[in-house]
Amino acid sequence: MSEAVAPAGGILLVDKPAGMTSHDVVARARRALGTRKIGHAGTLDPMATGLLVLGVGSSTRLLSYLVGLGKQYTATIRLGQASTTDDAEGELADPVDASGVTRVALEAALERLRGPIEQVPSTFSAIKVDGRRSYDRARSGEEVVLAARAVTISRFEVLDERRVPSGADSEFHDLDVVIDCSSGTYVRALARDLGSALGVGGHLTRLRRTSVGPFLVADAAALDGLGPDDLRPPAAIARELFPAVTVDREQLVALSQGKRVAVSAPDGEVLATIAPSGALAGLVSVHNGVARVLINFPTEEALA
Repeated sequence: MSEAVAPAGGILLVDKPAGMTSHDVVARARRALGTRKIGHAGTLDPMATGLLVLGVGSSTRLLSYLVGLGKQYTATIRLGQASTTDDAEGELADPVDASGVTRVALEAALERLRGPIEQVPSTFSAIKVDGRRSYDRARSGEEVVLAARAVTISRFEVLDERRVPSGADSEFHDLDVVIDCSSGTYVRALARDLGSALGVGGHLTRLRRTSVGPFLVADAAALDGLGPDDLRPPAAIARELFPAVTVDREQLVALSQGKRVAVSAPDGEVLATIAPSGALAGLVSVHNGVARVLINFPTEEALA
């Protein structure tokens, strides 16, 4: 295989396989594209599969605007067994018979986990506590208490359910679910809290991220065979997220120098500025009809 030529930049939508960390995926992408400058807009646990959004080259500047987008997941929750990590990779507790969980009780518990809620993240999470990751403290035997955080669960629905024998005269209750949620939501914690609310414990056995904002895993590239052709131009990505305005060459140069230019747009709006070439010039915020630079992209690319 010939050595990859480092691309100028772009956004990669990658379908992460199970068993890899997000850092592993970034490392593979760096080798495939021949560049070190790659970052990601939100991690996935090793157990999880699905959409991972990577920024390459100058497009890493867009990642901070992608991190906060809403997410959709499909998952399988096992009722009847808790886990130290709230998923199948942790130490599993003794099974509890979940055969008595009724549909009425399940729906009531789901309803309490919809909408704006206060969620305590999983102890085995990457949240830092006094400078150390929570999972590092938990693995070393420390008792970790994390603060609840506000998240929004706009959809939490059961797509399918199965009764699975868990021992003599006892059953697990497995749920295939779809979840639409705000950034920062821990789906593992939803599984934990659902099981706790039903009095039988619960953990996650499968997790797949199917979308990040407007971007779909159906449009993502497989990790094997990843290459420059999979890069999406930053202008196309920015147009998905913000209203776009085309600027002329004089405005483009002024913006590249940090100057303000007049635009016709609602106050407070963030705009993607597009160069006459069609390249992304940057992002601006509008105040009193004047655009102020938030981020600029390389002028030579925009002027090409």
